[in-house]
Amino acid sequence: MKKLFFYLSCVLSTIFIGCFPSKKATNTSSEVSLNWVDQNLQSSAQQYKVLMKQVHEGMMPETFVDGKLKTCEPSNWIAGFYPGNLIFLFETTGDSSFYKEALPKITLMEREQYNKGTHDLGFMMYCSYGNLNKISPEEKYKEILLNSARSLSTRFNPKVGCIRSWGNSNDTTEFKVIIDNMMNLELLMWAAKETGDNNFSHIAITHANTTMENHFRPDNSSYHVVIYNPKTGEVIKKVTAQGAANSSAWARGQSWGLYGYTMMYRETKDKKYLEQAHKIAEFILNNPHLPADKIPYWDYDAPGIPNAKRDASSAAIMASALIELSKYSNASLSKKYLNTASVILHSLSSPQYRAAYGKEGGFLLKHSVGNMNANADVDVPLPYADYYYLEALMRYKSILQ
Repeated sequence: MKKLFFYLSCVLSTIFIGCFPSKKATNTSSEVSLNWVDQNLQSSAQQYKVLMKQVHEGMMPETFVDGKLKTCEPSNWIAGFYPGNLIFLFETTGDSSFYKEALPKITLMEREQYNKGTHDLGFMMYCSYGNLNKISPEEKYKEILLNSARSLSTRFNPKVGCIRSWGNSNDTTEFKVIIDNMMNLELLMWAAKETGDNNFSHIAITHANTTMENHFRPDNSSYHVVIYNPKTGEVIKKVTAQGAANSSAWARGQSWGLYGYTMMYRETKDKKYLEQAHKIAEFILNNPHLPADKIPYWDYDAPGIPNAKRDASSAAIMASALIELSKYSNASLSKKYLNTASVILHSLSSPQYRAAYGKEGGFLLKHSVGNMNANADVDVPLPYADYYYLEALMRYKSILQ
């Protein structure tokens, strides 16, 4: 009876002030209970109803700055995360208002299926249409996703062995590849399974292999950008765009790599991808600059540590990746990964990082860093931070059920 009263009081409190766990981070995954996860998912749903009321027609939410919601066009690389979040919340709550809000927003993304000028179609289309198609399969959604995969494939250069990240496909001087691009391969792997066309998986696997060969340092950290000669495939140089220095470990990039290679192992069962994911996890979890609450600084070598900005988005991506990686690892590593994910989720769900009900425009997480070097989206809420936070909660819930 006491448990029931506590649960009901928490649910009611989300409507008025939010129901969030204490600031204290835990050190054991056992303290992530099904009830705790459900409370955070329910309070997330209440918070997103605040955001839903503010999003302008034809636009997507980008962030919340100076008391105002900042929006972006559906062509922005982050555009698919908001409707993806709505689908997650519909899945976990059964509240049809999220589904009704998601459909017109996802429809805004439809024209992007033919966009050959970006490498981010995986983020844009698989996080929106991909999630929609999982819960409500339709031939139209499938065809949009397949067209997106075809468009993404046009940016592949067989000489380089990668999908071009930035720049025009006709550029014959520099072929830039960023570690983030590992996240767009899942769309291609899905397309290969859906159609039986191994060209999609060939591109994804070749890209993953080339990235594994050239993006990583001996300590298993990754560069942000590798620039190739598009005619010969030779590496010209290795640099950063969003990290603190060419030699530093940009935090979100490390999380992208961890997530990407875990996903590639799931899709191929090729053990070299599992080994790579383990190596990246080892670099992150053993890093002397990883704080006790497991929320990374925006760069593991950022100037000003311990006073450097934190990046909640990097932590959310890491937590989601570690939860999945735990399923493919031995008992010792599995426990370590789940314990770390537990600490991250408790930290992100605390008032330090989790927005109070009605605050931050309705976004869930505070303190993410988009691009420090460009002074863009620094120390603000971001939809992709919310996306991987929700995904991590849902993944942990699936383990507990």
